[in-house]
Amino acid sequence: MFPVDRRHRILQRVAERQTIKIGELARELGVSEMTIRRDISRLEHDGFLRHTYGGATAHITKAIELAFNARALDHAADKRLIGMRAANDLAATPVLYVGPGTTTEQFSLYLPEAAGPQIITGSLPVASRLGSRSARVVALGGTVSEEELACIGPIATAALARYRTDVAVIGAAGVSARFGVTEMDDNLAEVNRAALVHTARVVVLADASKIGTDSHAIVAPPSAITTLVTSGGAPPDELARLRAAGIDVQVVSAAVHRQRSARRTGQATGVTLRASPVRDGRHGAMELAADGAHHRDSQGKEAGR
Repeated sequence: MFPVDRRHRILQRVAERQTIKIGELARELGVSEMTIRRDISRLEHDGFLRHTYGGATAHITKAIELAFNARALDHAADKRLIGMRAANDLAATPVLYVGPGTTTEQFSLYLPEAAGPQIITGSLPVASRLGSRSARVVALGGTVSEEELACIGPIATAALARYRTDVAVIGAAGVSARFGVTEMDDNLAEVNRAALVHTARVVVLADASKIGTDSHAIVAPPSAITTLVTSGGAPPDELARLRAAGIDVQVVSAAVHRQRSARRTGQATGVTLRASPVRDGRHGAMELAADGAHHRDSQGKEAGR
């Protein structure tokens, strides 16, 4: 069992029981207690759990998100970088619609404290994150989808008809040049479609695994997409087709993010972070890598390529 699958199982157990024991989990999953401790420490670092003596419990402020966030472990590093990039670029937007999804939740997490005087969302995790800030948050209401913890149905879509937004930020189950943005759930697709009727720009957040794939429920055609923020590893030919359709395609990586941050702060970029390919089950593993193209030694001389 890969580490990401093990952590999925741990989150599922916490969602079911609220408290778990290390010894019981180790026996259930067939691994050592030390392995389970490392998994719990990682999940605690990411804010999902609280480590207790001999086990772990649901983080009180995040208990509502546990079942939803089990999926957030998939391509977690990519989703985090996508969310950070979009939050930085859209920080000054006056009115935002934020759709449901694990990547849009990362966007809400990194949205600056003073950003967005008005945010409209049907996502309960997003509303809970942003509702404690000074920004005005409008929750759509309606029936709550158990899987996504999102407002769906006629009440949610009717509420969206009352607002216009400067930017709609949505996730996707698939993005392609042929069908545009697609979703697996008809109800979620319906709410996002309603949000796009009265918006000036549509920004889609989707990691590389979603690019070039299609699901059955169409949210928006390619012509409706203003910007796509995705991660490294997306099919180059599909990205080329999306750009040819007039979409501003932004591909983010840990190295690019570090370089952008360094440029903003005036720091050197001799060492960057690079996302490792997912070959051994370690989703989003990070490694330090020297930037040989423009690395300078301690005397300020440019090192060899």
